[in-house]
Amino acid sequence: MPGDRTPRVRDARPEDRDAVRALTLRAYGEYAAVMPAEAFAPLDAAVRAALDTDEPAERIVAECDGAVVGSVMLFAPASDAYGGLAGAPAWPELRLLAVSPEARGTGVGEALVAECVRRARAAGAAELGLHTSRSMRAAVRLYTRLGFVRAPAHDFQPPGAELVEGYRLPLGRPLTSAG
Repeated sequence: MPGDRTPRVRDARPEDRDAVRALTLRAYGEYAAVMPAEAFAPLDAAVRAALDTDEPAERIVAECDGAVVGSVMLFAPASDAYGGLAGAPAWPELRLLAVSPEARGTGVGEALVAECVRRARAAGAAELGLHTSRSMRAAVRLYTRLGFVRAPAHDFQPPGAELVEGYRLPLGRPLTSAG
């Protein structure tokens, strides 16, 4: 990733839609090599459905040198971010964090999570939620490093897929960083 390595985070624009879709499918497509095929197929279907959802969500991107290198969706409290599988939470939910392979390790993922935290706090939320799975090791490391804690009461099991694990971040304290 040549040039300016500092990600600029902003709201996604309509013209970003194709880039966000391609980036997200590419990032999540890497799990096809990690997960059993029968577990990856439901994940792939869920990612595609989320990208196409009409459920209201803030779509946020990170760009470097004018190119979209990361994206995330932030669902408002009580939104159905998971098609009825997880219920409607009382907190905002971060979903589909994706970073291009070329931009990994440059702070893009952390910048996108920090923006979701900022927006959730500005909306008066007491916590921010997300869901992930054990196969997403780098994501789990990022989330726990930033202060998210496991919330097993919010886990859910899609048919044929890996257990989807709930995490929560209390918003009453500063976001932890790599420091």
